[in-house]
Amino acid sequence: MKKTVLICAALISTAAFAQPKEDFKPNELNQPGQEYPMVNSEGYARFRIQAPNAQSVSVGLGLGGTHGGTDLQKGQDGFWTGTTSAPLDPGFHYYHITVDGGTFNDPGTNNYYGSVRWESGIEIPADDADFYAMKNVPHGKVQQVLFWSESTQSVKRAFVYTPPMYGKEKSKKAKYPVLYLQHGWGEDETAWTTQGHANLIMDNLIAEGKIQPFIIVMTYGMTNDAKFGTIGSFKTDAFERVLCDELVPYIEDNFNVYADRDHRAMAGLSMGGMETHAITLARPEMFSNFCLLSGGTYTPEELEGLSQKPSFVFVSCGSKEGPDRILSSAESLKNAGYNALGHVSEGTAHEFLTWRRALYTMAPYLFNK
Repeated sequence: MKKTVLICAALISTAAFAQPKEDFKPNELNQPGQEYPMVNSEGYARFRIQAPNAQSVSVGLGLGGTHGGTDLQKGQDGFWTGTTSAPLDPGFHYYHITVDGGTFNDPGTNNYYGSVRWESGIEIPADDADFYAMKNVPHGKVQQVLFWSESTQSVKRAFVYTPPMYGKEKSKKAKYPVLYLQHGWGEDETAWTTQGHANLIMDNLIAEGKIQPFIIVMTYGMTNDAKFGTIGSFKTDAFERVLCDELVPYIEDNFNVYADRDHRAMAGLSMGGMETHAITLARPEMFSNFCLLSGGTYTPEELEGLSQKPSFVFVSCGSKEGPDRILSSAESLKNAGYNALGHVSEGTAHEFLTWRRALYTMAPYLFNK
């Protein structure tokens, strides 16, 4: 027994003093010429901030700093430096710097809209990053469109991904299905192509012949007036009107797309999944593919009363988000006769690698009635 205790104590001591590998390289999202922040081969992140007159400097990771922080130590040169105490999950992470109680972005890296503000971003390389990598393949276009919303008496914005062959001479009259793809709370319509690389995922899938090409439409989900603690009472009615009665008609009037439910899908991550869940159940005549990415589940009972049933249902999450409910939901839907798929992203939580993998997994199943 004593020997066992000594061995355990030695292991704990070794773990406590383990140091990350010193093979740190600049984060791939850094601004030109900037060395920090850095990441190493194990997934640790290192930060360095110049603040010679500050009393304290720390890094808050995740949306609003909800995934913990790293205190930085001041050097004689006025730079504050620190390394995360453990490796980060692979993929994209928001973060910000706190200097003497004030919140700032890291001047070394680029900014991304999250936490209802522009946040700094860091990318931890993933072993399977090839599916969203920038490659020498034909690339589609991502264009901004502005449309009038009568229900809100305002001009709204959306981003539209069109496949590489869209509008080319041989296929000018070809029509395409449409996926309406929603962001999460704190984000906006830029998230899916900037943080999520949705366009690159599509380009690579199309180049490999793995999917039927389709258009993706991304617009602001009107989510960010909701505050933590009140999100459960968020109502989707206003956004439902904008999406179904204003944006969908705009897209069908201005792009070569099919104008029927069999060729429309809706998906959303996190709070965008909550919107997807509510709107697909309220307007089943609009969409035939229902997809939730870390955004809840469907039950057979919910779908049974719909006037028109979905042709495909997709539910997903990260392995650190309680995947049993996702797999159970998919199984119960299959047993009830629905075409359903449950997907779990291994080793990730409520973050963009989870959702990149989900889009990559679900895309080949869409519009295959």
